[in-house]
Formats: sequence, structure tokens, C-alpha cells
Amino acid sequence: MKKNVIAAASLVLTTFAAPAFADLVEDGEKVFKKCKACHQVGDGAKNRTGPMLNGIVDAAAGGVDGFKYSKPLLAAGEGGLVWDEANLDAWLADPTAFLKETLGDSKARSKMSLKLKKEDDRKAVIAYLASF
Repeated sequence: MKKNVIAAASLVLTTFAAPAFADLVEDGEKVFKKCKACHQVGDGAKNRTGPMLNGIVDAAAGGVDGFKYSKPLLAAGEGGLVWDEANLDAWLADPTAFLKETLGDSKARSKMSLKLKKEDDRKAVIAYLASF
């Protein structure tokens, strides 16, 4: 856990000059309430409609054990997609548009319908996810 917190702090501090890391994670926890219908994080997190998200930051796309991903997302993962900060930000802004662009396939669709339009919300959620 300590290693994850240090990595998350490093990610946030190098990416977001302000606000403080703890505030950003706290904001992310609030925004993540929109995600809880489909995703879980923390101790005992399980796959639901979406995969559990522990360790998702800097992980390969489509790699959560036991979750049935869409074919386009699996193709993106097989193509080397990693959920780094930039990719998570673009995904959270518009998952389907991200897949279309990443795969170069206008027919690609995401199962995820939620879009976080506000950049601050996306940055906060990424920091929150990085804390797991």
C-alpha cells in the first residue's frame, strides 16, 4: 500500500502542481461516486458491470482478471494500451471516442457510457484511483 501511495503522490505532484495531493484524492473520491454503480475500489473490490479498479493506473488495458471486456477494449490492450494518466484522462472524457481514435476504427464502441466532461474531475478521479 505504501508503495502505491508513494507512486500516486509522485504521479500527482509531477502532473498537477496544485492543489495538494490529499485534496485532489479527496475530490476524486467525491467524483468517483458517479462511477460506483459499475466499479469498485479498495479492500474487497469486485468486478461488477465494470471491472474493479485497484491498481489500474499504469496497468495494461483489459487486464483485470475475471472481467469480460468488449472486443475493442481487448484489441486496444493487445495493441499495447496502458492506462497511464494521459490515456485515462482521454478515456474518462469520452470512452467511445477514445477507442475509435486508439484503434483507428470508426465502429469501435465502449461498454462504458459515463463521460467526465470536466478536466478537474478527471484529474481528481485519476489521483483517487492511483491511491489504490
